[in-house]
Amino acid sequence: MSAPLLSVENLSVRFAQGEQVLDAVKGVSFEIEKGKTLAIVGESGSGKSVTALSILKLLPYPAASHPTGKIVFDGQDLLGISEKKLRGVRGNTISMIFQEPMTSLNPLHTVEQQIGEVLSLHRGMGHSAARARAVELLGLVGIDNPEQRLKAFPHQLSGGQRQRVMIAMALANEPDLLIADEPTTALDVTVQAQILTLLKDLQARLGMALLFITHDLGIVRSLADYTCVMTKGEIVERGPTAELFAHPQHEYTRHLLAAEPKGSAPPSDPSAETIIEAENLRVWFPIRRGLLRRAVGHIKAVDDVAVKVRKGQTLGIVGESGSGKTTLGLALLRLVGSEGRIVFLGRDIEKLSGKDLRPLRGDMQIVFQDPYGSLSPRMSVGDIIEEGLKVHAHNLTPAEREARVARALEEVGLDPEARHRYPHEFSGGQRQRIAIARTLVLEPRLIILDEPTSALDMSVQARVVDLLRDVQQRRGLAYIFISHDLRVIRALANDVMVMRNGKVVESGPADAIFANPQNDYTRALLSAAFDASVERPVASGGAVID
Repeated sequence: MSAPLLSVENLSVRFAQGEQVLDAVKGVSFEIEKGKTLAIVGESGSGKSVTALSILKLLPYPAASHPTGKIVFDGQDLLGISEKKLRGVRGNTISMIFQEPMTSLNPLHTVEQQIGEVLSLHRGMGHSAARARAVELLGLVGIDNPEQRLKAFPHQLSGGQRQRVMIAMALANEPDLLIADEPTTALDVTVQAQILTLLKDLQARLGMALLFITHDLGIVRSLADYTCVMTKGEIVERGPTAELFAHPQHEYTRHLLAAEPKGSAPPSDPSAETIIEAENLRVWFPIRRGLLRRAVGHIKAVDDVAVKVRKGQTLGIVGESGSGKTTLGLALLRLVGSEGRIVFLGRDIEKLSGKDLRPLRGDMQIVFQDPYGSLSPRMSVGDIIEEGLKVHAHNLTPAEREARVARALEEVGLDPEARHRYPHEFSGGQRQRIAIARTLVLEPRLIILDEPTSALDMSVQARVVDLLRDVQQRRGLAYIFISHDLRVIRALANDVMVMRNGKVVESGPADAIFANPQNDYTRALLSAAFDASVERPVASGGAVID
């Protein structure tokens, strides 16, 4: 047998901060052959991303160390080579797709500059050749009008589009090994299918090996040749994927395979108080060109949409990246400019000033899609969660605020002692739970949840869905739940609104939408999410703003 392309032997990773020591990875070993796919699965905090980052020495050294282990790639130990030699490996023979594209992409550089930099450094391409290759790569990863997107900055793209740009950058030099850390987390089901098909095709054409880090076991079943299951820094089970799924031996593996959001939304009262209502809502972004930057057209991110949500009701908003669902949520909270009528708790808020709107902010909250970008890195978790209480709950004493912070962390499944730590010390899924706790601590009337479970593994998704249902029943909360995960929507939403290109193409009770969709686009989304035997449709891309 030929030697494996990558061999990780007895790898340990230790983090030290002062006198505190954390063993994040403990004696992990695995191999990847050329042209094969190995998936590492496990819950948030299991050590799978730390293991992946160790391969290219991307951990925060010297705070991180490797007490034991070797990482041998193509015959050389990556832990022992110089930084200069390692730079020749990074992005060239080994590339990586990171979990959070907004923090990995440079906000000051266009898409063309960022892809061009990779091609220039490793291939020595000139401007014209790099531009042509960038257009080709953006087309490969399913971005419509790639030439127009070259001039876009990361903040002008939807979450899914940013992730596709990251994938294009990683594939630019046709690496021997691609490390994909939750690469489909921000993608809707149709684009997810497109990206996975693309990775399979490239793998077959280039003989590329793939290390796939994910919490989505459905992806693993269809993509990976071999699977390793991690928990608490250790691999507890490994083997051929089909065999592992059919006959799991370890209790933790069986727990992961059984974990999925279940149940359905509690029935809502059609006569209950209306919490928020909007009519003829529009959010149009001007397209400016020329020396004088005149408007030559508009991106119709939200186009004549009506919304109504009652106390105790959950409205699920679904659609592909760029459909306008996130922009709609921001407009309802007056976080982006809009036209139309918005009534919150019986009060027309569309024309209110920021000062007049501030007393209502405690009753209307949002959980953002990107937890890392919405949590201040300079504040402890306790301070982040407590900040809203200081603004909206003046009557509470410091001790009462601290007790509510601890209770909120417990509600989302985190140790209250975690309030003394900082966001960078948590995994992506744990940061999302912190963001949810920050919202729940204010006991609002309305919560808009923008992809709140996209960064969470399946078992935590199930717990968060159960938590949200329980809190809703106890407090009579109204939810607007924005997601591309239709399984979560089915478990939580009373009503569903399907958006495409800024418009609502179908809406109604969740049971009716899932059982008998009337629109072709809705049927395509549902078949992509629930019917593995149906060929999934290719995403259409959509508008710049999601």
